[in-house]
Parts: sequence; C-alpha cells; structure tokens
Amino acid sequence: MTQLINRQIASELNVSEKQITAAVTLLDDGNTVPFIARYRKEVTQGLDDTQLRNLESRLGYLRELEDRRQVILNAIDEQGKLDDSLKKSILTADSKTSLEDLYLPYKPKRRTKGQIAIEAGLEPLADRLWNEPDKDPDTEASGFVHGEKGVADSKAALDGARAILMERFAEDATLLAKIRRHLQQNAEFSSRVVEGKEQEGAKFKDYFEHDEALTRVPSHRALAMFRGRNEGILQLNLNADPGQDTKSTGSYCETIIADHYDINLGSKPADRWRKQVISFAWRIKISMHMETEMMGGLRDMAETGAIQVFADNLKDLLMAAPAGPRCTLGIDPGLRTGCKVAVIDSTGKLLDTATIYPTPPQNRIAESAKVVMALIKKHQVDLIAIGNGTASRETDAFVNGMLKDAGLKIQSVMVSEAGASVYSASELAAAEFPGLDVSLRGAVSIARRLQDPLAELVKIDPKSIGVGQYQHDVSQSQLAKRLDAVVEDCVNAVGVDVNSASPALLNRVAGLSTTIAQNIVAFRDENGRFDDRKTLLKVPRLGPKAYEQCAGFLRVMKGKNPLDSSAVHPEAYPVVKRIAKQTGKAVDAMIGNHDFLRSVKASDYVDDTFGLPTVNDILSELTKPGRDPRPEFKTATFAEGVNEVKDLIPGMVLEGVITNVTNFGAFVDVGVHQDGLVHISALSDKFVSDPREVVKAGDVVKVKVMEVDLGRKRIALSMRLNDQPGETNKPSRRDEAGKRPQQHSSGHKSDGRGERRNKGNNSSTGSAMGGAFADAFAKAKRK
Repeated sequence: MTQLINRQIASELNVSEKQITAAVTLLDDGNTVPFIARYRKEVTQGLDDTQLRNLESRLGYLRELEDRRQVILNAIDEQGKLDDSLKKSILTADSKTSLEDLYLPYKPKRRTKGQIAIEAGLEPLADRLWNEPDKDPDTEASGFVHGEKGVADSKAALDGARAILMERFAEDATLLAKIRRHLQQNAEFSSRVVEGKEQEGAKFKDYFEHDEALTRVPSHRALAMFRGRNEGILQLNLNADPGQDTKSTGSYCETIIADHYDINLGSKPADRWRKQVISFAWRIKISMHMETEMMGGLRDMAETGAIQVFADNLKDLLMAAPAGPRCTLGIDPGLRTGCKVAVIDSTGKLLDTATIYPTPPQNRIAESAKVVMALIKKHQVDLIAIGNGTASRETDAFVNGMLKDAGLKIQSVMVSEAGASVYSASELAAAEFPGLDVSLRGAVSIARRLQDPLAELVKIDPKSIGVGQYQHDVSQSQLAKRLDAVVEDCVNAVGVDVNSASPALLNRVAGLSTTIAQNIVAFRDENGRFDDRKTLLKVPRLGPKAYEQCAGFLRVMKGKNPLDSSAVHPEAYPVVKRIAKQTGKAVDAMIGNHDFLRSVKASDYVDDTFGLPTVNDILSELTKPGRDPRPEFKTATFAEGVNEVKDLIPGMVLEGVITNVTNFGAFVDVGVHQDGLVHISALSDKFVSDPREVVKAGDVVKVKVMEVDLGRKRIALSMRLNDQPGETNKPSRRDEAGKRPQQHSSGHKSDGRGERRNKGNNSSTGSAMGGAFADAFAKAKRK
C-alpha cells in the first residue's frame, strides 16, 4: 500500500515515483523539510520546499485514509458481510468521502424507520412494489398488516416499505457519486437573510439575497456567508436546480435516482407510489446529506484558500528587507500617555529608554526634541523606527521636523506594529526585559523589526501578526501548522547567527526544539561565543541527528573555520578541501573569489556521496557566502500633509506600502491610519487572476486615490495611474472592495494605557469582510 500511496502522490505532484519514495523515506527517518530541500537534492532529485510541504500534507491524508480503510474492512468483515465486490470497492476508494459512502450501509447506527420496517417483515413488500409496478400498492400492502408488529393498516405498511427504500437509496454509494457529481457541476450556493435580522446584520447585506454557482464561490465570499450564518443573520442552502421553472415540483436529482435504477414512471398502479418514494428519498434523505457534505466541502476549500493567503502574506512579511545592523531608535507612538522611546545597538541590545510627549494633548514638542536629540548624539543613532498605530503620523511629522531643524540626514521609517503588544506582554519579553515596562518593550520590538523583521517576528504567534484573511473562521490547528511551516522555511532560507540569535529564532531552525534552543543560549552565556559549528555538539541534548539537521542553517561569523559562516553543510567540507587541494588555493582565498570559482568545473568534484547539485550549491555559496535571500532595504515616503482619511482627495497619487494581499486585491498603507484597497481589477492594465502575480506584502507602490468614504473610512485606490475617479465599469463583487480583512484581535495594539490602536483592521468581533461595500465603492473602476 505504501507503494500505491507514493505512486498517487507522484502523479498529483507531477514528479517521479522514485523522487516521492526517496522523500518519504527521508521524512520517515526524522529529517526536516528544510534539510531535505537544501541538503538532499541528489536523493530527491531536486524537490523544493513547496513540493515537500505538499508531499508531507498529502502523505498524512493518504495514510489516514489507509488507516480508515482498514478499520472499515475489519468492521464489515466482523459483520460477515464483506464480499469480494465490496472489498474491491473499498480498496479502490480514493477519498474519505467515497470510503464513508461505501461504509454507510454497514455503519452502526440507532434504529431507524427502515430498520424497524424490515424487522416488521415489510422488506418483501418494498421489493415487490419497486420491481413490479403492475401490482396495486393498497392490495399488496393489505397482506402485510400485522398489529403485533406495529403495522396497523395498509398505509402503515406502505410507509414502512417506503422508509426501507429511502434508506437503501441514501446508502447506495454509486448513486450518491452520480448525484454528487451533478451537484458539483450545477448546484448553486444560496444565501438569504433571516427575517427580522436586516438591521442587525447590515454588514452582511450583500448576501441578503445572493445566489452563486457552487464551483465559483471564492474563499472570502464563502467564509463571509458562513460567518453570517454563525451569527444568526443568514440562512444558507444548496439549490440543486438553479434556473428551474417555479412551477416545477421535482428535482433533476429525482430523475438521476430513477435512471440509476432503470425506473420508467408512467401510469402503472405502483408508479405513483414509486414516484413518491423517489421524491421522499431525495428531499428527506439524500438532499440533506448532500447539502451538509457540499457545504462542508466548500468550507474546506474556503479555509484552504484563506490559510494559503495568510501563509503567502506571512512569508512576504518575514522575508521583507532588513535595514541591517544599525543603531536604531524605536518610537511607540501615543497620545495621552506619550510616546515610548527605546534605543538598541547594531545587535539589537537595549541601550536606553525614554518617554516623550510631542503629540496632543500635551504637545511638549521642544522638550521631546531635546530628549530625542540627546539620545541620538549619545548613541550615534542612524535609523529611527516609528510604529504605525495611533498618533504615528503626528509622531512622524515631529521626528522629521526635528531632524530637519537639526540638519541631520537620519532616515525615519514607519514600521508595522501589528502584534507588538502580544510580544510586549509575553513570557519571552518578560524574560528578556524583566525590569522594563511593557510599553517600552513595544518600542524595542518596533526598532528590532526594522533591523531584522524575521528575527523579531518569530517571537510572536504568527496568527497575531495580522496579515490573514478570515483567520478566525478557519481551522485554527491547520492554520497554526501551515504558518509554523512558513516560519520554519523562512528562517532556514535566511540562516541564523548562532552567537546572537534569540531562543525564539533558534527554535525555528531545522532539527532544534525549544529545549535545545534554550540550551544553546545557556551554553553561549556560560562559555562565551561559539568559535565553530562543531562546538554545538557540546550543547546538552543536541545530538548527532539534531546537529545534522541544524548545522547548515546556523552561522558562526568570524569563527575558526571560514566555512562555518556559510550555508555549506559541515558534511560537505571535504568537497571544499578537495577543491582547495587540487587547485592549490586556500579555503579562505576561495571564498568570494568570483573569477576563480567560475573556473572550477563542478563535475570534476562529483563522487558517490556528493552529486552535481550539491557541488554546484557549494560553488554558488562560496561565491557569495552567507548571502541573504531577502531584497534590498527600501521604504515608502508618505506625502506631507496627508495624515488622515479626510486629507485624501480623489485623483491624488501617493506612495504606500502593501500591507496585505487577498484573493480580491491588495491593501495599501498610505499613511492615514486606514489602509486603502486596490481591487484586483485595478492592479494592472492586464488581466490579473491572482493579486500576488503583481504585488506582495512589503512592496512599495504608487497608487491613485479613486474614492473616499469618510463615514465608513474606506479608501478605493488604483495602481493604474491613468484611471480617473468617477469612471464607471465597476467591480462586480461589492464585498471585494474597501475593508481590510479581519485580523487577530490581538493585532490591535492595546498598550495597557487605555488606548486602542486600530489602523482599520477588523477584530474578531468586528464587521465581516463580506460586508456591504457597494455604496462606498460604486465608482471603483474595473477593467
């Protein structure tokens, strides 16, 4: 069966079975995805981390399917009902749904009307009337009246016979497959408002009377409607016969049932009863089952889509360009309670803190400038990070004015503070800064995010970072698993300096657990910096297997062995030594020597252990050792005088930063405390099927203001700078414009000082993403 599973995955991923078998063996042996993707390319023939993650997920599903298959086979066999035909069907079932369909007739269940009727001896009546339509139902039923068995009269006998057939049809796996296929291709997903809930559920008004082909419902609309149902606002159902004449009394699914059993309904004595059996079987049994299943499938699809959106955005955020090891002053803006200031050195170490009051209501600008200038001079600050929450633009204006007056060319950058409060109040932050006020910890986190977004964001639960779409409406376990995989892949793609990394960052390195990560830091604190990778083997509980998995991703900068600062795995050091010996070039002289390395022929150093992919990777790494895969650092410049939504004027062209990408467009921070939406139709002059084809979180873009709704604080933007406000040809989906998707409630900055920071992000109890946007964006252009 393992071979069959591997063959199926190979077909689905469009790779060879040999590759899948090799990868599965590596995974089963305890190897991590990052390690396999980076250092076992010869074995898997180059499967990348995305393919390996998909393989890992699919492997889990198919193994669960196989386990369930064996349970079902054993259960039916114990009943003495497992014949060869049924066994073959169970063994060839390719999904959990089809497997459960086959098991349905044999599944232990409470006594049903059909079972009671069979016990009363009515099964022969059911078979006779179904197969012999010339028989008169009442006449035949009269012979089955038996008061002691609960069959009081002919009507009771016919009702019992009908119940037997209805349950038989509802448990016919082949019939269910036919109906399922028809519904998947033709059914509509319908939403209606619960009577009397119109005002309470105004945010869902786009779905008060909404019909859409089941196959075309995108994840964000599906999740919005499911949320509406959960809140008691919407009623959802499956319309099996869209477009059907209102005078029609039957469903096409009833025709499918009749055709399946080769039943031709006419005017024979039993035909009216048989038609009733078919109708009841569909309406009472099968349709309810199918509606539950189809809606469950739609929800699963929507959740998968939403989780993927979150994962993609998280990856972009984690892989955002770092400002680098520069002394940075971080400011956590505030109003009444002031702005919290923290200065960190190039390694992220806290140097100094202060609280200033340059914003209303106190407006102590001169005093605040004096404090900040003193910190800048004392610590030679060359970068300023400002959190983008409440009072951020006022603080930004204060800082820029102060720098201009002082003639300093220090760069100030607006930094997302989503989730900063989660870190500030965490046990990790308390352990790192035990004597520091919670609000000041937030300023430290903001400064560190600018230096190295990845190193700081790994300290926060990914769900709190706030780049998701309907994250509270999806499986939290699946979301957490997917996001953890993204964080792991990003950390290992960049690499980690073992002498400066926090336990939170080390914990994400392949092969390292929380305990081992803490042990590394404790060992470092007690014994000083690591001088080489081999010293890691002295860390308690870091054994050979963990070392094999983590060593290539951990960097020892300026250590004894120059290769320890690169992504070359220690197991491959012999290859480098062989190159050095044969070329007469010292290892340290090879590193970064482009001309020399270009002259080295990789195939000359291939052997039974190290194949061509590994040798090519080694040469590439030696060319640019420790190369950071993240892009070059750059920031957006917000327009002066544009600080609030009311300052926006249709037609303005502004620079902004992509904060979130969804299936229907991208949200852009233009510096007014409220992200605007660029609908998917306004991202490019060309057709765009996926917004991520054009933009990703962290991109700096230019946008034109198309529409502003001050009342609801919604901003419609366009990246097509030739678009003109007021043009027609609008987006067809009103739920796809204007409001940023829901974030984790902790993504709102609550700093413990009575201030709630909200950049227009909806909390878990906020308005639904599928809310009414038509009025606000009636003029949003769509091509």
